Amino acid sequence: MGSTSDRANGKSASIKASIFAAGAVLWRKAPGNPYEIEIALIHRPKYDDWSLPKGKLDPGEIPVVAAVREVEEETGLQVQLGRHVARISYEVPGHRKRKRVDYWAAEARGGEFVPNAEVDEMRWLPPDEVPDALSYRMDVRVITRFLEVPADTTTVLVVRHAKAGRRSRYRGDDDLRPLDKHGRAQAEALSTLLQAFGTTEIHTADRTRCVQTVEPLARALSIGIGVEPALSEESYRDDPSATQALLRKIATRGGVQVVCSQGRVIPPLLQWWADRDGVTLPPARNRKGSTWVLSLSGGKLVAANHIDSALPET
Repeated sequence: MGSTSDRANGKSASIKASIFAAGAVLWRKAPGNPYEIEIALIHRPKYDDWSLPKGKLDPGEIPVVAAVREVEEETGLQVQLGRHVARISYEVPGHRKRKRVDYWAAEARGGEFVPNAEVDEMRWLPPDEVPDALSYRMDVRVITRFLEVPADTTTVLVVRHAKAGRRSRYRGDDDLRPLDKHGRAQAEALSTLLQAFGTTEIHTADRTRCVQTVEPLARALSIGIGVEPALSEESYRDDPSATQALLRKIATRGGVQVVCSQGRVIPPLLQWWADRDGVTLPPARNRKGSTWVLSLSGGKLVAANHIDSALPET
């Protein structure tokens, strides 16, 4: 994951994180000016503090899904995630425990705040008023990172197909090699993850394993899958410029686009785009079933984050 801070409280990270949580910088377009934004802060009566919505991961949950759930539970609002903003790690006061929190940008898309046992008040503030209103320095640092990039970005999700066994062990046409048992589990988990970003369209290389990777998502959303031969390894090898042009064309379609491709395409393709627009990609293993979250503003790549797996950590 990009955007990481493991020294949020000025102390060394000598204690390994054992509590995992996720939250969001919840924002909306200002009601009186669609070119400005407002950020939501919540008040927790138990602690008498003003903070960003967050909470611990449920068993078997990943940060992306937890962030969406926690925002809805604490504020009553449905959200669409954007880029990963920060990872904050800090020691829990009074315990030899360390908490790690992943924060995502989250645009309010519906619902209504109702006071509850955890949160009794919510405020929408312009960005310049937020730091002084927050109770914790670490939250201020999250807001600072959030404001480094425009809030209202376009999201493109680039997925490497899920596991499909070894090529050397498959005796048929390799283009038709299907997902294995683990790959099918990855595909189901990817469906949940990708829905958190508000997917509207799906594109995939013309390989059975790529198509099967996004089929659960397509079923969940009741949308079609656009099969694009230019997204395959062979097509990219023969004409990389055509694949580059296709990806940028897809990015201009609006909505939230999912693109599923292969291991020899994604790293060089994204490096080309990052170099072109002056973005530094975070370290990533680009494993099967992983996802790149690309954020664009005005057609230009402004941020890139990597989600190593849609399955929970074991």
